[in-house]
Order: sequence, then C-alpha cells, then structure tokens
Amino acid sequence: MSEPAESGPETSRQETHFGFTNVRLEEKQGLVNDVFHKVADRYDLMNDFMSMGLHRAWKDVLVGMVKPSRLRPHRHLDVAGGTGDVAFRIAEAGGPKTDVTVLDINGEMLRVGRDRAEARGLGHLEFVEANAEELPFEANTFDGYTIAFGIRNVPRIDKALKEAYRVLRPGGRFLCLEFSDVDLPVLEQIYDAYSFTAIPAIGKVVTGDGAPYRYLVESIRKFPPAERFRQMIEEAGFRRAQFTRLTGGVVCIHSGWKL
Repeated sequence: MSEPAESGPETSRQETHFGFTNVRLEEKQGLVNDVFHKVADRYDLMNDFMSMGLHRAWKDVLVGMVKPSRLRPHRHLDVAGGTGDVAFRIAEAGGPKTDVTVLDINGEMLRVGRDRAEARGLGHLEFVEANAEELPFEANTFDGYTIAFGIRNVPRIDKALKEAYRVLRPGGRFLCLEFSDVDLPVLEQIYDAYSFTAIPAIGKVVTGDGAPYRYLVESIRKFPPAERFRQMIEEAGFRRAQFTRLTGGVVCIHSGWKL
C-alpha cells in the first residue's frame, strides 16, 4: 500500500513529496506549516474522528514503552507534539521527577498545547518552537525521545533521525508512533476507502476545509514501509531497532536505543 520515500535521492535532486505532489525540498516545510496552522484548534478532535478514538489507545501503548521512572529523574523530548497529547501522558506517568519538553515547528500547535497544559495544571512543561532537523539542544541531553504522527511531515527524515540520536543520552530510547503499511488485505481495502473518502469529508465538516486532510492521507501512503523505516533508524546510529504493528498494521511503534 505505501510507497517508499527514499530520503537520499530526494536530497540529491532537491525535491521531495507533499502528499502525492512533488515539490522542491525547501518548499515542503512551509506547505506543512500551512496545513497545521489551519487545523491546530481542532487537531485533537479530528484525531478522534479519523481514528475512531483508537489514537488514544495507540498513544497509551507508546507511553507504556517510555516507562518514565517515578523514582529517579527522567528528561524527555516529545517532538512534533505541539498540542501536548503525548507529553501530558508522559508527564503524568512519570510524576514530579519527569521533565518533558514539547517541541514543534508550528507556533499555532504549540499555542494550543500551552493552553491545554495550563488548563490541566501542567505548568512545568516546556514548549519550544524549533525544527526537528535542527534541535536547539546539546548532545546527550535527554533520556527519551518520542514523535507521534509527525516524522512523515519532516522534509529530511534521515536528518531528523540523526538529530534524535545526537540529543539522546547513552542508554536513551527513540520511540516513533506513525501510520504504516496495513498487512491484512481485506483491512487494507477498507482502510483505503475510508481514508480517501471519509477523512477529507469529515475534515471539511469539522474544520471547514478538507484539503489538509487529503494531504495527511496522501502523506501516509508516501511514508516508507515499516521495514525500510526500521533500517533508516539503524542508519542513524540506533541499535536494536524494531517495530510493533498495531491494529493490523494501520500504525507501528518503532524503537531504537542509543548504546
């Protein structure tokens, strides 16, 4: 179902994909930013509609793999997590000894996250506006790194993976929750029909614009298959790279260790 996105050739010819459209590499980030500016206020609501609430269970599994200790300090970085959905779970699981930094390139998504954190009484979270390809942190800073449904929107995925490796401490873990290639034929047909017809229509009703959701569906199809992405994680320097399929392969959780 998915078509491989090969970051090496993309970089050499200075082109990449924005959904099913080829664009210049330097244009993609601005186009992605525009998508998320449009959907920021209803992003989490649309996640409920699009996944029929399953995204909550998937994120719970992700946080269960982070396992922040309540007994010792844990410094965590959640990338492309502007609205705070994953970060709040990690902060609550780890308790007062866990410090979470939420990083996103989109200021509108971060605004939503800050507002939600304040409403939850989670004022100790840090929100940083920055690029996943150029993290504004020193090497060997974080014990854990998560990115949920964000890596496929990064123009240079290989560069973002190398940055994740750089900022993690030795023994730190990289975890990525992302849509993937469905491995059940019947489910794949249902999923394709739902994705390309229902999701943009729901997006238009909920947010007033279906176009951002057409891009998001297309971007899933352009993301590398699970095994290829596992190899990319290894190429960035991580060890014990592996993935776990959830819901018939609709999503995967990828992991790797900095050893």
